[in-house]
Parts: sequence; structure tokens; C-alpha cells
Amino acid sequence: MSYNEKQVQIMETAEELFAMNGFGSTSVRQIADKAGVNLAMISYYFGSKEKLIEALVDYRMSHVRLTLENLLKDDSLTPLQKMNLLVTEYVDRIVQRHHFYKIMVTEHMLDKNSEITVKLLKMKQRNTEVLQQIISEGQQKKMFRKDVDIVMLMSVMVGTSNHALVNREFYRTYHKLEHLSEDEFITLLKQRVTEEIKAIFKAQLTYEG
Repeated sequence: MSYNEKQVQIMETAEELFAMNGFGSTSVRQIADKAGVNLAMISYYFGSKEKLIEALVDYRMSHVRLTLENLLKDDSLTPLQKMNLLVTEYVDRIVQRHHFYKIMVTEHMLDKNSEITVKLLKMKQRNTEVLQQIISEGQQKKMFRKDVDIVMLMSVMVGTSNHALVNREFYRTYHKLEHLSEDEFITLLKQRVTEEIKAIFKAQLTYEG
């Protein structure tokens, strides 16, 4: 689904507030005030706060789905190259869209059978099905092992990325990287997280591991 500029502005404002204050503690009026729009406009575009966060999930996750589908169709890449590109893309997105991923983690921790939780589960299932096709391609070409636990593999990628981002200040202090600017540090952190996950994926997927 495509969204116009005003809808995107509202969703990005809501994303920031949901991440800072929590979904339940953020009112539609707060979103409207920060976005510089009136309440009627949010109601017109989304209907409710619940529908707004559902639209936000669609908006953010559609890019992930498109990336997976494009990787699947690209015959110029080996299955391992496709997985490496997926890791690079994911780590980059989680850093760029840290507000969104914080919301997703929070919703899962609350463990509520809400519409947003159901929607996230369905999207995970669809994306995992596409990812499974990439892994199956590698298995058919005898590049990947047969005993791949795809859900555990994805948990490693998501968990490692989230943990590294949440604990980035500890990482900076432990490795004495305080002399780096914020941009320099984030670039270095992304590189090291990406390399670490790629190494784990190679070990778990290929016979070389």
C-alpha cells in the first residue's frame, strides 16, 4: 500500500512517540500536536490509534518483504551472497529505524494477543517463507546443510542486532571508543555486528562451518 506525504509524516511522528512513551501511553492528540495536524486528519487517514500502528507496521515491513523478494529473484547471486546481503540490509535498517524495532520488541514483551501482535506474526511468517526459499535454493545446490533451523537463525540475527544496539554505550566504553564521533561509532558498530552475524550464518548454513 502506498502512503502520501502527510500520512508518512503522521506515522513517523507516531513511531517516535510510541518508542519513547509506549503505545498505551501515547494519545492521538499528542501525535497530532507533534505532527502539526488536527485530530480529524488522523481520524480521516487511519480511523484510530490501533489502525495507525497497523499502518506503520505495513509501511516499515513492506520494505523488508520487497528486499527478500528481490533477493529471491536475483539469479546473479549465490544463496550465501543473498543471505549476506540480507544481513547487511537488516542491520542497516535496525539502526536507521531503531524506534520501530523498539516498538516491535516492546509489543512482543507485553505478550498481548492484540491486532498489532497478530499482524507482526503474520508478516514474520510471510517473510520467513520467502527466506526459506532462498535456503532451499542453497540446499538444492548442495551449498547449504539440510538441518537448518530457519527460525533459530533469524532469532540470532534479530537478537544480536537488537542487543548490540541497546548496549552500544557499554560496547563503546569496553573497547575504549569514546574518541569516535557518534556517526563514526555507529558505522563501526554496524560493520562489526554485520560481520559477526555473517560469520554465524556461514557456520550454520554451509558445510565449511
